[in-house]
Amino acid sequence: MYHKHGAYWLVRKGKWLRLGDNLPQSMLEYARRYPAGESGGMDPLIDRWLSQLEGLADNTVAQYKVAANKIRAAFREFSPGQILPTDVAQWMDHMRDNPNMANRCRSVLKLMMDLAVRHGEASSNPVVSIPPFKEKKRDRYITDSEYAAIRDQAPSWLQLVMDACYLTGQRIGDVLGVKLSDISDEGILFAPQKTQKNGKRILVQMTSELAQLIEDGKRMAQGNVRSIYLLPARGGKKRDYRTVRDSWEKACELAGVADAHLHDLRAKSLTDAEHQGLNAQLLGGHASRQMTERYIRIKKPDVAASPTLGGKRPKSA
Repeated sequence: MYHKHGAYWLVRKGKWLRLGDNLPQSMLEYARRYPAGESGGMDPLIDRWLSQLEGLADNTVAQYKVAANKIRAAFREFSPGQILPTDVAQWMDHMRDNPNMANRCRSVLKLMMDLAVRHGEASSNPVVSIPPFKEKKRDRYITDSEYAAIRDQAPSWLQLVMDACYLTGQRIGDVLGVKLSDISDEGILFAPQKTQKNGKRILVQMTSELAQLIEDGKRMAQGNVRSIYLLPARGGKKRDYRTVRDSWEKACELAGVADAHLHDLRAKSLTDAEHQGLNAQLLGGHASRQMTERYIRIKKPDVAASPTLGGKRPKSA
């Protein structure tokens, strides 16, 4: 413990932790953080929480693991019960330049601490009182010409994936997971991975374009190892998200289309569905209209009728 700038500090592995303004207060804070026999460490809680991630999309799990690693590094010497709201706030401030990542990490830490409270490892959740950062809403809309340009530069299998994402309006992970058994004369049945726990399913009705896409997918799979998936990778396995993302980014670069994310295809689909008079909320599988609004990238203006002067408007001089 060091006394510097009018306060007492604990230094561990080059990190300075402020304990208090006076010695008694600092000793109490030290005892609270490091009680006798307490080894500290968030690793057991983090590992237990990660082991419970079942039924989620592969991409979602990958994002959770990234956040978990950041939490592990930041709170390695803390036990769950030692983390205070001020610790959470200071940690988030270090990530202020990347509010999306900071908020994602905050959400994951909150879920972990909920688990700690349930198991009696913490008396309260220190994340609750720390609000997330404001994030700039993504408003990127891929135009029809941009879509066509990217598609022209994409390999044939990616063209099918793009068209499937657009025609169904579903998340990329759910599109890649479409099985032949999900297809019927009525359409394609989706059980979105983000809503699997509540048993929600979506039937995207069959159209001539969707039927042609399905036929093209089956034709491309001919000669390949028999697969249960509509859009499989070589060997019949489910196509990997990262492979799709990398190929998409390369096609965008070749097409000269900047700032186009793979997930923007879902936004384009729901936006176009909205403008075509279709039920975008139903297509998106959203419980609320507010959630759908996050995907509608081009807002229609309100159309207001003007009053009339009853034919009495004087002519201009």
